[in-house]
Amino acid sequence: MGFDLRRLDIYRKVPKDLTQPTVTGAVISICCCAFMTFLFFSEFFHFISPEVVSELFVDNPGNTDEKIPVQINITLPRLACEYVGIDIQDDLGRHDVGFIENTLKTPWNKGKGCIFESRFHINRVPGNFHVSTHSADKQPDSADMAHYITSLTFGEMLDKKNLPGNFNPLARRDRSQADPAESHDYTMKIVPTIYEDSAGNTLVSYQYTYAYSNYVSFSLGGRSPAAIWFRYDLNPITVKYHERRQPIYAFLTSVCAIIGGTFTVAGIIDSFVFTASEIFKKFELGKLS
Repeated sequence: MGFDLRRLDIYRKVPKDLTQPTVTGAVISICCCAFMTFLFFSEFFHFISPEVVSELFVDNPGNTDEKIPVQINITLPRLACEYVGIDIQDDLGRHDVGFIENTLKTPWNKGKGCIFESRFHINRVPGNFHVSTHSADKQPDSADMAHYITSLTFGEMLDKKNLPGNFNPLARRDRSQADPAESHDYTMKIVPTIYEDSAGNTLVSYQYTYAYSNYVSFSLGGRSPAAIWFRYDLNPITVKYHERRQPIYAFLTSVCAIIGGTFTVAGIIDSFVFTASEIFKKFELGKLS
């Protein structure tokens, strides 16, 4: 007699006329299918959505001779555009007074104020840039540096990546009601940040924190013209964000666990309910021994 392959079947079938459908079993089956469907789609959306993970290491992204792009948009409500300029200094000896490249001045409040926008690059060394009247041909009677910062960012824009961190913490900073005689000092610690997507494309940006102080500056000749100072220093620690997708085998393992686990728990619940109902019926009939 030949070997019967059916003997290896661990999923042996029970004849249909030997099974007993119940209302409770139907309700549990419907709930079981709904629950499995919910878990499956939750796991599926998790599988197709990349996870962003972060790591820290000591590095300075890019070449040391590369410069950091800076974008600033600031409104000075009580200082006309003809007086507004930006100066850039650093520890390498750079000293640009009245930097004008990629600079836009838009009159505001009937010409009494100015919306100042500028894009420039800074060296990877400590330094500062400041909005002032130093480059003006004629100084105003009052260099009122009350201001509203729309944005101040370093590096490439990562606003649409939904990343944690402080890439533009000075956005919507309102000092428009400040004393006209005051200078404003923002001391910033800049942290290099790398973002790498699942395709291996990288963007380099910079997060920063800041401390603020305001004061009235005096010199030997009397009160010095006010200015808005942005002093910066780079942190040697780099933050890297990169996208990571769940491997296909992990997704399949989760799906199998969802299906198997749900069926097992549902079977236990159904068996418990059925057994309890049978015991209750016997008790009502007085046949419980």
